[in-house]
Amino acid sequence: MKVLQVIDQAFRTTTEEQDDTILWLTRSMRSVGGDLTVLLAGHGAYYAVLKTAQPSLSLGKWHQSQPADLPKDINQLIDSGVPVFIIEEDFIERGLQRQSIIQGVQTIARHNLPVLYEHADQVWQW
Repeated sequence: MKVLQVIDQAFRTTTEEQDDTILWLTRSMRSVGGDLTVLLAGHGAYYAVLKTAQPSLSLGKWHQSQPADLPKDINQLIDSGVPVFIIEEDFIERGLQRQSIIQGVQTIARHNLPVLYEHADQVWQW
């Protein structure tokens, strides 16, 4: 079964977690043979251009000792064979620079999205 993971919200759990929950879930599913594709849409477009890990955070006595490293997570997905796409128009609307896209992330124009969706048996929207 082919699953398209659409991530259109960003930074939901990166304060308290070591990873973005859905990137972690996708990587875990891939490690047991899942046939997955990731589509970064909306604010999820920022995941395709980040260059550094999230900064450490302390709240009272609590300290996040292992902050999220989203570029590493995206690179690990790509290295494991998960295709990662970003919607070109979402990228442009946010003023993000094309040359700053993480190597291996593929752009797709909004009008070509039906092709991506047609290849999926299930679409999970996050």
